Amino acid sequence: MNDQKAVIVTGAGGNLGSAVVRELAAGGAKLVCMNRSSQELEALAGDLSASAEFLSIAGTDLTDYASCAAAVARAVKRFGGVGALVNTVGAFQMGPVGPDAPAQWETMMNANARTALTISAAVLPTMKASGYGRIVHVAAAPGLKAGANQAAYAASKAAVIRLTEALAAECRNDCITANCILPGTIDTPDNRAAMPNAKTDGWVTPQSIARLIAFLISPAAAVVTGAAIPATGRE
Repeated sequence: MNDQKAVIVTGAGGNLGSAVVRELAAGGAKLVCMNRSSQELEALAGDLSASAEFLSIAGTDLTDYASCAAAVARAVKRFGGVGALVNTVGAFQMGPVGPDAPAQWETMMNANARTALTISAAVLPTMKASGYGRIVHVAAAPGLKAGANQAAYAASKAAVIRLTEALAAECRNDCITANCILPGTIDTPDNRAAMPNAKTDGWVTPQSIARLIAFLISPAAAVVTGAAIPATGRE
């Protein structure tokens, strides 16, 4: 990571986003924490060290370019630039290809693919101006191969993977990398509540994914771009 620039984390109040924020804060990163809910951001800020440098931005419409650009402008004004984007925002729905599928398709495409596209487009100008950038999106294994009742969700995550590949190709000469992660089932309270009978010993912790993300946005990961990286192993 460029020490002079900030890291934007979208979905910063969520299970994965907050783990990313804590991991990066421990490493001294300057953080721009974006989240729909201001209450979650306030709780997150209370967990961080008093010396942590962060800017909280609540309520940004991640499907709207102007809204995203305004948030990036606030980050640039506060920290001088944006060196990395970690986009953890997303949604999950399942359902068969039937009468409700078109509405679900639109919901998933907006929540997963359009958000990734729009916030990426908003951060690129400042990254290109500085000649440095790291972009990490969170995709999913169904983006590579869908199962039953996953048409809309899998298609939206496939779009994130293809977006990542396009970003990597377009930005290679600007020293901007773009990668995405394909997590296994993440060990969160929500997932445990939703799947009370599941075998959880193979689930992936948010903290382990956060460490992978921290590497991907570091200078050491400069040679990794355009990748869809499985994060399904055991710690």
